[in-house]
Order: sequence, then C-alpha cells, then structure tokens
Amino acid sequence: MGWLDRIEQKILGVKPMEEAGKEAGWKPERDYERVLIVSDTHGRQENFQKVVDKVMPDRVLHLGDCERCEFEIEEIAGCPVEFVRGNCDFASASPNETIVTLGRHQAFLTHGHLYEVKYNNQRLASAAEAEGCDVAMYGHTHMPELTTETVRGSGKEITVLNPGSISQPRQPGRKPSYCVLDIDSEGELHFYMNYL
Repeated sequence: MGWLDRIEQKILGVKPMEEAGKEAGWKPERDYERVLIVSDTHGRQENFQKVVDKVMPDRVLHLGDCERCEFEIEEIAGCPVEFVRGNCDFASASPNETIVTLGRHQAFLTHGHLYEVKYNNQRLASAAEAEGCDVAMYGHTHMPELTTETVRGSGKEITVLNPGSISQPRQPGRKPSYCVLDIDSEGELHFYMNYL
C-alpha cells in the first residue's frame, strides 16, 4: 500500500481490505475445511482470540474446561463450535463426549478425565473404537500430543490428539498450544500442532 492509499484511508475513513472483510464475516476462499482444536481455556479468551484471528477457522472443537464461557467463545469464533464438558465445567450443558464427522473420518471427542488420560491413552482409544471412530481427541492434561494408539485386542490404530492448553500450558517450555486441522477435498485429515 502506497502513501497515497494511506492518506485516502485516513481522510475517507476507509479500512484496509482485510479489516473491512473481517467485520463482514469474510473468510478466505479455500478448497479445504479448516478446523481449530483447543482445550482448557479456563475462562481466559485472550489467546483464543489471537488464534482465531490468525487461523480464521471454519469450525472450532473445544475439548473442555472453558468454565462457563461457551457463549463468549462462540462469539469470538464466528463459526460453529462443538463443546464437550471438562472436569471444571460444573454448570455446563455440554456432553461428556460426542462424535463428529471430519471428512472421511469419525472423531471421538471428550475432555479425557473420565478415561484416565494422565496415565495412558488405551481406555480412550478403546472407547473411540467402540463408537466406530478412528480419531480420538481429548484435553485435560494441558500437554499437547499427536500420536497413534493401537487398541489392545483388536490391533486397530486410533489417531489420538490433545491440543494442549491455549491458556495454561504444562509441557516443558510452557508455550500455549492449539491444533489446526485441515480437511482436504478427498476427506483426509492434516493435523498441525501450533504454539504461541
């Protein structure tokens, strides 16, 4: 943008294209769906706001412990948000677990505290398999993880994701974390762990 454009914006009160578009709910044209996956915001939305502005998701999955902030999170997101209840979501009407379709895949969403995720992912992976899912997502530990868990007995492999905490990280280095999931035109999933 040249100096003349900046003067015109100042005089006429015209906003840069990206600002004007954002106010109108503008989203970039893409040939894929972008999903923002977060957990454990614990009533602190500052980092969530930064990430939404950066990622511009088509959909948000919140894996629990938002602490009565569902409406605020939905307002910030500006797109559909799916919630599950965490161990700190005492008054929440959100379910303990839910299943969502992501491209060609089914994902089992839960906070994780009911599946002993602080010890291992086996119960979580077994629950996902029992529900016909090949992906399991959880929070609770405040530590990011993206791995594959083989279910004992069946040998089925489940993709397991924890986006960590966007506001109260506990992993070494303690950087707030989140996951961006891009779903391509073939329905395949592409996970990207990110840190602030």
